[in-house]
Amino acid sequence: MAVFAGITAAWAAEIDSAYTKLDLNACPIVDQNLEEGSWTLVRCAGYRGRPVFVGEGDLRFFVWFDQRKSDEPLASQTLGPFNTIGETTEWRLRRVGGEWQAFATILRYRTSLNDDQDQGEVLVVSQLQPGATCHIAYVDARTNPDANALARDAADRLAGSFDCNDTPERVGTPGPSLGE
Repeated sequence: MAVFAGITAAWAAEIDSAYTKLDLNACPIVDQNLEEGSWTLVRCAGYRGRPVFVGEGDLRFFVWFDQRKSDEPLASQTLGPFNTIGETTEWRLRRVGGEWQAFATILRYRTSLNDDQDQGEVLVVSQLQPGATCHIAYVDARTNPDANALARDAADRLAGSFDCNDTPERVGTPGPSLGE
């Protein structure tokens, strides 16, 4: 048993997190339409300067990485309820050949639950895999006091093997934040 514990500890040491801020007011606008059905697209800097594109339209946010016009599923994924995004992106990192590489992100979305201005909170876990970058898990942060740990576990467990044609996994205790 001690041998397995050592292997698990060594593997766990090879995964870490880095954090970047999303200050949407400081990110340059790369595209915008202010007519009916308006939308805005900005480009922010992420982990090690990696491009983070944030689009907003119809009171919903879309976040994707690397390319302004992306064919990745993530570029068209958001949550059903009206939403905004938090200012911190957690990047899950794995050591590959002595270098840290991002394999997943965790981003907090705040959702509108009703006309009374109640807000939900969802941690959205996305895998970063060329050709398969998409949402892989949702954690309701209002009903799970350990939401960050649940999101990290989902990222570490699912990223790299999740099929983007599947529905993202609901992790932890379900709650109202997804508007379901």
